[in-house]
Amino acid sequence: MKLKEIMSQEVVKIHPQENVAVAARLLANHNIGLLPVCNYDGSLCGVVTDRDLVTRCIAANRSPEQTKVQDIMTGRIVTAAPGMDVSVAAYLMGREQIRRLPVVEEGRLCGIVSVGDIAKREESSYDAAEAMEGICSNLSQK
Repeated sequence: MKLKEIMSQEVVKIHPQENVAVAARLLANHNIGLLPVCNYDGSLCGVVTDRDLVTRCIAANRSPEQTKVQDIMTGRIVTAAPGMDVSVAAYLMGREQIRRLPVVEEGRLCGIVSVGDIAKREESSYDAAEAMEGICSNLSQK
């Protein structure tokens, strides 16, 4: 099975020049934990997580209304292609300790796959379990 068969194609995203308060509201309103940061042409330039908001803005005593998303986003992004096999993506997610994987085609964001998306598929539930094991075991080693 390929990622394009299970990925979420309707992705909430934000521009790097937007302020962090807007990012926080988007995360809360859509009940999501990762917000892709995209330029106007759709190219992915980073991601913002709820953890980024807390550690790089709030805990750093920065104003969410005055701080731009580009100043707190994670710039090192692990991505996948729509044609990647689900088991390879699950392995990658476990190795990189990530629960959500942006899917990019020709430099542009086209979807997101989460461990939950993988787990929903009966034939992929083992892959999801392995990914979570990798995420959790790597975290306990830090």
